[in-house]
Amino acid sequence: MRIGLTGGGRSVDKVVEQAQQAEADGFTSLWYASVVTGDPLVAMAFAGRATTSIELGTAVLQTWPVHPVLQANRIASATSGIGRAGLTIGIGPSHASSIEIYGMTYDHPGRNTEEYLRILAALLRGEAVDVEGDDWSAHVPAGAVPMTQPVPLLLSALGPRLLRLAGEVADGTVLWMAPAKAIEAHVAPRINEAARAAGRPSPRIVAGLPVAVHDDEAEARDAVVAYSTMYADQPNYQRIMELGGASSPPEAAIVGSEAAVRAELHALIDAGATDIWAAIVPVGEDRRSSIRRTTELLQELID
Repeated sequence: MRIGLTGGGRSVDKVVEQAQQAEADGFTSLWYASVVTGDPLVAMAFAGRATTSIELGTAVLQTWPVHPVLQANRIASATSGIGRAGLTIGIGPSHASSIEIYGMTYDHPGRNTEEYLRILAALLRGEAVDVEGDDWSAHVPAGAVPMTQPVPLLLSALGPRLLRLAGEVADGTVLWMAPAKAIEAHVAPRINEAARAAGRPSPRIVAGLPVAVHDDEAEARDAVVAYSTMYADQPNYQRIMELGGASSPPEAAIVGSEAAVRAELHALIDAGATDIWAAIVPVGEDRRSSIRRTTELLQELID
């Protein structure tokens, strides 16, 4: 099983230290939010130079505030800085509340994301782009973005339109708060069919959920409540949780004994996920022991 963790740290040094430890522990990937150290690509470049094989992915870079041509050049710079393969870029339109703080209007997120993704994907492949869109335009000759390594591109996709795009244009999707039932019935069929119809390889489905190994399930779910205050009420997460039979992040989270957590992680893979992104939630007063217990269980499952 491919298992990654949430990447982060209050400084670049902490990001590097965590990446080195995660690689030493055998984890396959780290996933960084757009706010990590102000710009995750900078910290990831340092972390990539200090490691040898662990995948470093964004989950996710916001599309709205950054033009796709500038985004492509930022990604090219980070790839060069890392100096090895292993950078994966997840992008997404984010949420209205996170975009309106820039003074922007969160109109037509589906159309906006589709135009953005098509431009960015072409640029990362080294292709020319000559597009006049409703939301994004670009006029760039082939090879103008200096990519030194191929960079897989994932789309944060929870609804039908973006899942189609993730299979048709991107290399897959990076999910958050999608339970196994939602992946099996909603995500996997749509993204896989789109990839097949476009003649593309089977897409990745990175399933991100809070995880905690703890004997008191109720206490663990209470800990998830505190962990999820920033995103619990976002409409897109509410919809995907409902499709998965959960009404809130604590219900969607994977918590319980070693046996219970192991079974739920296997259920995600059986539902169609290709990768697990485990956001470890510490429970109780002894946070270190809690994190260690969950980490050890996750390590046992890594192929």
